[in-house]
Amino acid sequence: MQFRIDGEEVVAEAVGEGGRGPFAEEALPADGHGSLWATGEGRRVVMGEPECTGGCCGYLSVFVQRHGGMVEWSDWQVPMDKVRPPAFCFDADQYDAELTRALTDRRWQVYRSD
Repeated sequence: MQFRIDGEEVVAEAVGEGGRGPFAEEALPADGHGSLWATGEGRRVVMGEPECTGGCCGYLSVFVQRHGGMVEWSDWQVPMDKVRPPAFCFDADQYDAELTRALTDRRWQVYRSD
């Protein structure tokens, strides 16, 4: 899964070549209770890991929190020797609408018959 903010892919540079962001089913679970929903309490969300795995070099994570009408992604933690993304602020209504759109558009989902 990729995260584009203002046209820039945020996770790829911070995890390096061969790394990965979260799988769509992790970030956008079918029940809608994903970690990207922003609340006033805030939470740390793992956004990716380098090719060598997060257990080796560290995970890419961000603190996601709602502040009234804004959602903030801040306090990035990055894998060893990787670039730290800047903090981002989003309009909360637009953020919720985009998350809802992504949750309801399941075209990426592949069904297997075992």
